[in-house]
Amino acid sequence: MGDSESHTDRETHTHFKPEKKAHQMGGSFVLWLHGLGDSGPANEPIQTLFTSPQFSNTKWSFPSAPFAPVTCNYGHVMPSWFDIHEIPVKPDSPKDENSLLKAVQNVHAAIDKEIAAGTNPNNIFICGFSQGGALALASVLLYPKTLGGGAVFSGWIPFNSSIVEQITPEAKRTPILWSHGKADSTVLFEAGQAGPPFLEKIGVHCEFKAYPGLGHSISNEEPFY
Repeated sequence: MGDSESHTDRETHTHFKPEKKAHQMGGSFVLWLHGLGDSGPANEPIQTLFTSPQFSNTKWSFPSAPFAPVTCNYGHVMPSWFDIHEIPVKPDSPKDENSLLKAVQNVHAAIDKEIAAGTNPNNIFICGFSQGGALALASVLLYPKTLGGGAVFSGWIPFNSSIVEQITPEAKRTPILWSHGKADSTVLFEAGQAGPPFLEKIGVHCEFKAYPGLGHSISNEEPFY
């Protein structure tokens, strides 16, 4: 990708296959968070790939990020959940916690609304790709209740270690699925690989899947909670 082009996360988001059952306590809710420069409606075809019976009573939500200047794209305005300072994202890339936490508040509002409507928290799953995966991770860890699960695809840790103090014991019981391609040149594999050890250290169960040859996209071999 040349310097004159904007970095977005528009690569493959249609090859997706569920392999794990949703919690069997009524209908489930899946909140899917797209990547940088993408939109919620563009990701909606993902749900058609979930053909297993356990997803027959699943409510999906595909919100779109607001338009905002993005530092890694020279301040160009595009759909972005929070600011990203550099691409490729590395383990030690700068983190913009202020904009991240504002986005987390919006995700939490969506979760609260769903719980108020009667959905069991154990049936709520927060998932995302790339920037959306990073936001999904932060949202799950900072939510005060135990949820059904979180899924991070080609994401990274978007916050500093000081945020650990805000993670409740209930939040630490939410399991995380983390998948990353070893050939990812947008969010480096090392950035994703750093996530699971961090989570395990603070007491969060994380299942990590590495995919040789996979770039910045989602493989049809990647499982879903």
